[in-house]
Amino acid sequence: MPTDMPAILFRNLDKYFGSLHVLRGMSGQIHQGEVVAIIGSSGCGKSTLLRCFNRLEQINGGQLVVNGIDLSKTNLSRKYLLELRAKVGMVFQQFNLFPHMSVVENLCLAPRQVLGQSRPESRETAEFYLNKVGLIEKAKAYPDQLSGGQKQRVAIARSLCMKPEIMLFDEPTSALDPELVGEVLLVMKQLAEEGMTMVVVTHEMHFAKGVANRVLFLNKGQVEEEGNAREVLTHPQSDRLRAFLSRMSMAEVS
Repeated sequence: MPTDMPAILFRNLDKYFGSLHVLRGMSGQIHQGEVVAIIGSSGCGKSTLLRCFNRLEQINGGQLVVNGIDLSKTNLSRKYLLELRAKVGMVFQQFNLFPHMSVVENLCLAPRQVLGQSRPESRETAEFYLNKVGLIEKAKAYPDQLSGGQKQRVAIARSLCMKPEIMLFDEPTSALDPELVGEVLLVMKQLAEEGMTMVVVTHEMHFAKGVANRVLFLNKGQVEEEGNAREVLTHPQSDRLRAFLSRMSMAEVS
């Protein structure tokens, strides 16, 4: 269950890309052990918000504290940035695996370079998490020998090898064929059941309703509606969210 201390706290966040105001005074918090789904139409600021949580994008105003590190500072030291990246894992739409390295080599790289693990230790860690995502038999395979779903599960295992305290997922199933989506969502559901703090930008409404504790619906750079995932997605209060869910339902049918 979530604790009282937020894993992520953001207040009055502003983010600009040139003259484009992407995040407009956005506020909220995510508790430890909580799974939060971020939903909304393309261009509403979902991925930008997630990238701010890992300092892949720097905010232009407001307060942002992630895992105890104040990301509001413009002069964040390399030490704190490395600490942030080690403790806040991120899984992207694309898998970003090194094609010239085997699966296990992809997983061992960051723990050795960032955490200073020895080769035997990093190998043991890699094999543990490959087994966790059901791909230990693919340890010696190369990325081009894997399906899209397998690549994404490897990408999740790679993030887990850093033993993060928070996991960020940026539409992790959007690049997958429909029949491969389930295997990735199953791994994510398992992580949620084990108490991992997770923030998931997703269009998978069944996952959001069944796994997330809360949902944030973003519209035009602001939080339009939030609350208990099942309640919000079953009984939306805002007209915009009702329209969004209607479009999502039609897309699933088609």
